[in-house]
Amino acid sequence: MSDRRIVQVESHHSCVVDGLEVRFERRGHGPALVLVHGLLGYSFSWRRVLGSLSNEREVYALDMPGSGFSECRANLDAHLSAAADRLLKFLEALGIQNCDLVGSSYGGTTALFLAATHPQRVRTLTLVSPANPWSRIGRKRLALLSLPLAGLLFAPIARRMRILQTLSIRRMYGDQQRVSAETLKGYSLPLRRKGVFEHAAQIARNWHSDMAELQQVLRGAAEVPTLIIWGSKDRLVELSSTEVLSRQLKRSRVVVMDGAGHLPYEECPEEFSLLVNGFLAEHSSVLDGK
Repeated sequence: MSDRRIVQVESHHSCVVDGLEVRFERRGHGPALVLVHGLLGYSFSWRRVLGSLSNEREVYALDMPGSGFSECRANLDAHLSAAADRLLKFLEALGIQNCDLVGSSYGGTTALFLAATHPQRVRTLTLVSPANPWSRIGRKRLALLSLPLAGLLFAPIARRMRILQTLSIRRMYGDQQRVSAETLKGYSLPLRRKGVFEHAAQIARNWHSDMAELQQVLRGAAEVPTLIIWGSKDRLVELSSTEVLSRQLKRSRVVVMDGAGHLPYEECPEEFSLLVNGFLAEHSSVLDGK
C-alpha cells in the first residue's frame, strides 16, 4: 500500500510511493488536475502555467520517481507500465479517486498508459506531443542507447557535458530566442544528481517493448475525453503520428499550436492554458456527474 503521509517543505510537498519519496507542487482548490512531465523534466516544466491552471482546480505537478528531485534507486523499474503504476500509486497516496490528467512527451505516454489500464481514474486526458509507437524521429538514437556499452557511457558523459544539455533544451523550442537563462539553469539542476540520467537510459532501452505494450492496451482509453496538443515545430516527436493516435482515441481532438516546439506550455503558456482550461470547462458537466 502507498504511504499517505504528506510532508511540506517550503513551497514543495512530498509523499511516499512504493517506499520512494516523491516531490510535488500543489496549488489551488477544486477537482484534481495532475501534471506529468516528460523525460529528464520535472515539476519545474509547468511553472509558467501552474497559476492559470489552478484558478478553479487543485493542481498537482510531481517529479516522477527517478526524475527531478524525487528519489531514485538503481534498481527502479524503468518500464512504461511501472511508471504508470507509480503514477497511480501517487494518486492513491494523496487520496485522489479520479482526476484530469495532463502529460507531456514521455509523461504523456505514461498518462495515456494509465488512462488505458485504469480509465475510471481519469476524467479527461490532455496529451502534449506524447511519445508514441508511430513517431519515427529518434529511432537511431534509441537503438544506440540500447547497446550495453553506449548505455553505460551515456550517463557519465551527459552529466559532465553541460553544452549537450543546453543544446537539447534549445532543440525542444520552436523559437530558440524564447529559451531563457532561468530555463537552462532550472532544467540542469536535477541532472547533476546520480541516477537521473541512468534511469533515462534504462527507459530508452525498454522503448520498443514499451511502445508495443502501449499499442496492446490503448483501446482501454478509447472513450476517455482527450485533448491532443502539438507544436507545429516539434523536432522530437513526429507531428504526423497524431493522425494514427487520434484515430485510436475516439473522443479526442487535436490542436496544433503554430510556431511552438515540443514544449508549448513553456513557449506559449497563455495560449496553452486557455486551451486546457477551455477543454476542462467543456467537460465540466461530465466531471460533475462522476
